[in-house]
Amino acid sequence: MIVLKFGGTSVGSAERIKKVAELIKGNEKKIVVLSAMSGTTNSLVEIASNLFKKQNEVAANLINGLKLNYIETVNKLYATAEYQEKGKELINSHFNFLLSFTQDSFTIHEEKAVLAQGELLSTALLQFYLEEMKIKSALIPALQFMRIDKDLEPDDFYIQENLSRIISENDDQQIFITQGFICRNRYGEIDNLKRGGSDYSASLIGAAINAKEVQIWTDIDGMHNNDPRVVDNTRPIKHLTYDEAAELAYFGAKILHPSSITPTKNSNIPVRLKSTLDPDSDGTLITSKTESKGLKAIAAKDNIIAIKIKSGRMLLAYGFLRKVFEIFELYRTSIDMITTSEVAVSVTIDDDTNLKEIEKELLKYGTVEIDRDQTIVSVVGEFLEQDKGVASRILECLKGVSIRMISYGGSNHNISFLINTEDKKKALVKLNALFN
Repeated sequence: MIVLKFGGTSVGSAERIKKVAELIKGNEKKIVVLSAMSGTTNSLVEIASNLFKKQNEVAANLINGLKLNYIETVNKLYATAEYQEKGKELINSHFNFLLSFTQDSFTIHEEKAVLAQGELLSTALLQFYLEEMKIKSALIPALQFMRIDKDLEPDDFYIQENLSRIISENDDQQIFITQGFICRNRYGEIDNLKRGGSDYSASLIGAAINAKEVQIWTDIDGMHNNDPRVVDNTRPIKHLTYDEAAELAYFGAKILHPSSITPTKNSNIPVRLKSTLDPDSDGTLITSKTESKGLKAIAAKDNIIAIKIKSGRMLLAYGFLRKVFEIFELYRTSIDMITTSEVAVSVTIDDDTNLKEIEKELLKYGTVEIDRDQTIVSVVGEFLEQDKGVASRILECLKGVSIRMISYGGSNHNISFLINTEDKKKALVKLNALFN
C-alpha cells in the first residue's frame, strides 16, 4: 500500500480535483491524503479572527462569500444532477455550521473545528466525484484515527491501532480518502497537527501502515537545487537522503515540511516528491542512502531574528550558556544558529511570539542586541568529508555579501550563513555558480 498526499493547489479547483482522481486510479491499494482547497484555510483563519472579535456580520459575509466559491466548484465538478445536488447539500451543511457561530459565543476549541472544515470539504468533494465516476473508494475520517497526546505529539500507537482497524473493516476497497492536518486531542476535541500539516499526516499514516512509499504531490516537480522563485534555470534533484531533505526543508525549501521527514525516516519508508502538473517527471526520491555525493542544493529561510547577548563578566562563567538556553526553552522558542566569542553569544530564531519576554530575561546577563530582516542561506549535500575545499569555494562565491554568522561543522550535510534579507537574491545567484 502507498500513501499519496495532495496539497491545496492540487485540489484548488474542479479541474484539479478531476486530475487528482485520474492520478489515483489503478489497482494498487492506496491512502489519499488531501489538504484544503487552496485559499480556504486562510479564509477560515480570517473568519475565526472576526468571530473572536465578535464582528459577526463581517464573519457572516466572509462565510457566504466562501460558500459561493464552493457552489461554483460543485457546478463545475459534477456532470449529473444527482451529484450536483449532493454537492450542494454538503456545502450547505458545512456552511450552516460555520454560520451558527455568528449567533453564539466563540472559543479557541471552536476555532479548531472551524479550521477543520477545509479538509472535510475537499475530501468529501473528491469522494463524491469518485462515486460519480464509478471509481471504488472509501472516505475514512482522520478524526477517527489521528490523535495527539498531552504533549501535542502524535499518539503513534493510537493512530496505528485505529487506522489498521478501519482499513481492515473496508478491506474490499482499493482507494481510501482521508484528511490531512486535522486530528483530535487527548480530550477528544477537534485539533490539528500544526507543524507540517498534511505532509505530516501523510508521513504518520505511511509509518502506521508500513507503506511501500509516501508520495507528496504539489505543483512543483520535486525539490530544486536552488529557489526557483529567485534564481533562473534551477533543476529538480533526483535523489536525497532523509537528512539532506530535512536540512533543505528546515532551511527554506517550501515543498516539504521538515517534521514530515521523521516518521518516514524512522520507518525507512521512501518519500517521493511529485508534480500534479507534470506527473510523468521523476521528481525527487528521498531515502536513507544516495549514491550521489557532493553539493546538492541551496535553500534560504527568511524572517529570521538575530539576538546577540554580550557579557564579558558572565560569558566564560560556568553554566552561562545553559542559563541562556533555558530562557529560550522556557518560552518554547527554537534556536536555528548559534555562534560564540569570548564576550558574546549570538543566536537566531524564527518565532517572535515571546521575543519581548525573552529579551527581558536575557538582559539579566548582559546587553542584548536584536536585528530583524535576516535570512539564513544553507548549502546542503554530502560534501564536508569528501571535499575539504568546499567552504573556501562557498566563501569565494559570497564575496560582496555581508555575512553576520556562519554555522559550519555541526552537520555533515550543511553549511549555513546569516545575511541581511536584502542581500538574499544576490547570495543565491552567486552560489548558483557552484553548480556550473
